[in-house]
Amino acid sequence: MSNSNFLIKLFENNKKSKSYFPNKKTSKKFVEDLFHILFTPDRNLLKDVFSFKENYKILQKKLYSILLELNIKEKNAEKISQIFFDKIPHIYHLLIIDANAILEFDPAATVLEEIFLSYPGFFATALYRMSHQLWIQKIPILPRLITEYAHSKTGIDIHASAEIGKAFVIDHGTGIVIGSSTKIGNQVKIYQGVTLGAIYVDKQLANKKRHPTIEDKVTIYAGATILGGETVIGHDSVLGGNVWVTRSIPPFSIVYQKSEIRMRNNSPFPDPINFMI
Repeated sequence: MSNSNFLIKLFENNKKSKSYFPNKKTSKKFVEDLFHILFTPDRNLLKDVFSFKENYKILQKKLYSILLELNIKEKNAEKISQIFFDKIPHIYHLLIIDANAILEFDPAATVLEEIFLSYPGFFATALYRMSHQLWIQKIPILPRLITEYAHSKTGIDIHASAEIGKAFVIDHGTGIVIGSSTKIGNQVKIYQGVTLGAIYVDKQLANKKRHPTIEDKVTIYAGATILGGETVIGHDSVLGGNVWVTRSIPPFSIVYQKSEIRMRNNSPFPDPINFMI
């Protein structure tokens, strides 16, 4: 097929498509601007409250425009946007609780502003909480687009439909995966490389609970893997680094991987085998 014929075919296929999707760049800009106005506003926005309010209204209009791109009718798009922004004070309150939990937990954290500006775990949590509200409102595509944007920026993959309680702490964060039907309680701390996933993947299980439940005040250290929709990690438990868990753990448990230390004698190491390819 020539380039010309291919492009004609591509054009026709895209035109016939019944799918609608928002502009990716516009959607990313919207959620990033919302994060900044909530936590790291430009000083120019703080000259007077009128300008601040006007910029906030611009964000509402941006969401409205994105919803129109999803082929949502104007009246519905306006209502959805209004409901979402009515929920922002609650989302903001939850995120301030999250940020204070990080500040209290992390010895390296000095002030909240440091967390707002430089903590990838907080940024990923913030975008998750925004996208989760959109998911609750049954908005297609956009919630996943937002969490995948956070994933690309932080290395933290939280599905928009996961349920996460208050005072959520992500330390470092790189490589964390939190699956779609995961339920996380309050005051949970998670380190880098943790997977809250499914035991196996099957499209027929799309509407089943495939991911674990983590109860309140659980700490999960780096590299731990917790799998399965029936797996419940009881409250106040600690899961050590690199553990593999596929069954429920009672409250107040400590789960760890036992390592073996062998001491070598004082004999020198044998010479390495040198070879060439």
